[in-house]
Amino acid sequence: MKVLVINCGSSSLKYQFIDMADEQVLAKGLCERIGMERSYAKQARGDEEPTTFEVDIGDHSEAITQVIKMLTNTVYGVISDVREITAVGHRVVHGAEQFSDSTVIDDSVLNGIKDCIELAPLHNPPNIIGIEACQKLLPGIPNVAVFDTAFHQTMPPKAYLYALPYEYYEKHRIRKYGFHGTSHKYVASRVAKHIGRPLNELKIVTCHLGNGASICAVDGGKSVETSMGYTPLDGLMMGTRCGTIDPAIVTWLMEREGLGPQDINDIMNKKSGMVGITGLSSDFRDVTAAMLNGDKRAILGIEMFTYQVRKYIGQYAAAMGGIDALVFTAGVGENVQHVRMSIVKGLEFLGIEVDPEKNEVRAKDTDISAPGARVRTYIIATNEELAIARDTARLLS
Repeated sequence: MKVLVINCGSSSLKYQFIDMADEQVLAKGLCERIGMERSYAKQARGDEEPTTFEVDIGDHSEAITQVIKMLTNTVYGVISDVREITAVGHRVVHGAEQFSDSTVIDDSVLNGIKDCIELAPLHNPPNIIGIEACQKLLPGIPNVAVFDTAFHQTMPPKAYLYALPYEYYEKHRIRKYGFHGTSHKYVASRVAKHIGRPLNELKIVTCHLGNGASICAVDGGKSVETSMGYTPLDGLMMGTRCGTIDPAIVTWLMEREGLGPQDINDIMNKKSGMVGITGLSSDFRDVTAAMLNGDKRAILGIEMFTYQVRKYIGQYAAAMGGIDALVFTAGVGENVQHVRMSIVKGLEFLGIEVDPEKNEVRAKDTDISAPGARVRTYIIATNEELAIARDTARLLS
């Protein structure tokens, strides 16, 4: 089985083409600046350097067409005919309460995804466009939806409900949904294999730390708590998102600054977090460089972020009644050593201790626990595309 994994963003499309016989990535690439000037596409075969093309890509349907052209190209492609594509797996951001697992897409599923647009207005529409484009351009080839929210549907009501009038949950389904579920699920299963114990016996805290960041409590292989909420704005401060704040601040700022709903939404989603505190950048590499040069606000930004992550780890260990493993993943979690060390400092009382020498590693599955640590601490390189391909293969096998 060969699975094409599609991840449609608002102006981009990332993809991987994976042979599930040995889980080898045959090709991977992306289309950028869709619907804009100077759009381009690039593809790499296996571990080769990517080939980049300047090409007009007016919409996501044209992007799918370009992906097919690149995969079947006689010089840099990897297949001779689209019929070699067994199935297409799609990342879909929001499945609400309708979808607690990945699912083969039919008309009812597609309509269900459309019903979730109001919960993810920036993400679900391009996801849907990608699905419809594949249905049109690859007729007869099954499509599977893999939801960011599905893994968190095992949370109990005490964890996912907000203390608002219950009628708002009944009427509008206002509740915590959580995100990054595909990543949290993947790294939790990977760390169980590294430890050599069944996943259903372990209590794991997974830290997906990137420009977007979330923490998840995985008890017995199930998500029981996570930091993102009704939207991805909740929880940790992130690259440009403020994370959890006193909700009264929102109405206070709107009144004092004369802000409308869209204004305050833009401030909290695009102008806050690391960039808001440092005034420099949302990129941890830039902030780290400034920190090393003694920039006080860069130092403050890193301290705030690592302090918040540390608090969530403690909370989630308490929620599960213990912790067997701590996992760092995603861009910051896998690659920024000083952030990991700062996070675990002070968690020795939980049995979490990291070896500084083992910690000097990037984007590689590694046990960085100090000798004698009661809790294992790991770096696990996330692979959401492979997780999507595996779910696709599972459903169609």
